[in-house]
Amino acid sequence: MPVLTIMPSGKQIQAAEGMSILQAILSSGESINHKCEGKAECGSCHIFVSEGRKSISKIQRLENEKLDTIVGVGSKSRLACQAILGNENVTVEILTFV
Repeated sequence: MPVLTIMPSGKQIQAAEGMSILQAILSSGESINHKCEGKAECGSCHIFVSEGRKSISKIQRLENEKLDTIVGVGSKSRLACQAILGNENVTVEILTFV
């Protein structure tokens, strides 16, 4: 099981492979915006993946199109609702707070 480290709190949780980062963050009790319930429609769950990017799923067209509409997107940007965990540890930074 991969360990997901959530910054800036530094909380570490065991997450199931195949789970979205959004699901893992919410199951840990951390707060993250997620207005569209994981459909990649709002962009509110924008995160930076600082470690383990190669372990998570590749960006699909719908996510890429939404990221193109968000200010402040960088090479480490993902939507937590669309990024699926692999079998390696991942560190993410939550950019906005509820």
